[in-house]
Amino acid sequence: MKTLLDEKGIRRTLERLADEISASIPRNCPVGVIGIRRRGDELARRLLPMLEARGVREVAYGSLDITLYRDDLAEIGPSAVVRTTEIDFDIEGRYLILVDDVIFTGRSIRAALQALIDLGRPRAVRLVVLVDRGGREYPIQPDFTGLRTSSDSQHVTVYLESIDGADKVEVQP
Repeated sequence: MKTLLDEKGIRRTLERLADEISASIPRNCPVGVIGIRRRGDELARRLLPMLEARGVREVAYGSLDITLYRDDLAEIGPSAVVRTTEIDFDIEGRYLILVDDVIFTGRSIRAALQALIDLGRPRAVRLVVLVDRGGREYPIQPDFTGLRTSSDSQHVTVYLESIDGADKVEVQP
């Protein structure tokens, strides 16, 4: 097991991502930051104050559960854990920042996009991931990436303090 990012590395990476994201947001456009449950949700919460510190205004926050949109739901069956989607703002015409911890095949992001489309038509959706593993099965790429790993055969695990008791990103062969 190898540590790719420690607590300070995650914080620095999120700060850099906040710089990139804030520079991309159109002027006078309402923004929504939506995290994919669970770790994407926590990362989105951390990005919020960083974006606001960079002058991004009218930022709404939400969390998205994609369980019922997964294409492997039948395989998961009764062990699927359905959480709540909490988006209490209208996404219509809003510039959305969709946040997840790791992207691999693109299937989770496809499910998230479908769930968002069911809620309305945003002005744009930009994808932010902490780690890109490669190995895509769908033509989905992040707009903002914290870290890229070179081998899709490695398993990447993101640990976050509020969920796992520590902040770190580890890779296992």
